[in-house]
Amino acid sequence: MPKTKTQSSRQLAPSAPRPTIDTDASAPALKGVRRALHVLEHLAVSPGRATDVAEALGVSWATLHRTLSQLEQGGLIQRDEASGRYGIGPHTWLIGAAYIANHQVLEAARPYLDSAALRGDYTVQLVERSDRLAVTLYSHHATGEVITKATYGYHFPLHCGSKGQVLLAYAEPAFIERYLGGPLETLTSETITDPAVLRQSLKTIRAQGYALTQGDVQRFTGSVSAPVFDRDSRVVAAVCLIARRAAFREAGQTQSIVETVLQAAQSASIGLGWRPRATGHPDQA
Repeated sequence: MPKTKTQSSRQLAPSAPRPTIDTDASAPALKGVRRALHVLEHLAVSPGRATDVAEALGVSWATLHRTLSQLEQGGLIQRDEASGRYGIGPHTWLIGAAYIANHQVLEAARPYLDSAALRGDYTVQLVERSDRLAVTLYSHHATGEVITKATYGYHFPLHCGSKGQVLLAYAEPAFIERYLGGPLETLTSETITDPAVLRQSLKTIRAQGYALTQGDVQRFTGSVSAPVFDRDSRVVAAVCLIARRAAFREAGQTQSIVETVLQAAQSASIGLGWRPRATGHPDQA
């Protein structure tokens, strides 16, 4: 009986641009809450020393020190004594775990994710968008060796990998333009960072109902992703299947992977109350 490896997510991603701290003194209590939230968001993607966090958020070290102390006392962050680096703490994990435990989309999708993972040496994930990142909610690898960086804790910019590209393709047009106008990180030599090329790729994804990429997150992997729709035909998540690049060498095997992902995504969508339309997937102009 193969050992099943199933994991839900925490967030340790390539860093993304973060807003600077609001210096408006008209509402000090709210300003303190906003500062604390910005600190938590930053440490979730970029654990580091206090000076690093202060520089990234554009706030004085003295001001930040008070916030770090309060968050540490509450168990929301923790400091490694050896390195002096701050990271997310156990109480923040508790809050995040409650989000996962009560996640309606994950509940609807889990049986189909697990079934898809049994069909080969694949990692199957459920992913949702959080600002500029594709965030892994659930990751299941049933057989074979677990693929590096395909487990929970690795969340990537939306333009990197099929899962992010699906979520970006079905985002609001205004968000897409803001995203493409911002910094586009390169993870490998095959990561697409040309806004015009990405814009065309997003159009193709909406037309065919899925995304397939290879080598743009890790050189030795490829992935296929498809959107999960709710009852109002809004994309609320994506099903992603990650495999070693060799799995995509033959057209027949690639098509089988695409069909597996589409079936799992459609089954999860139906579980959320979505019904297929005669014209296929909802699309954007």
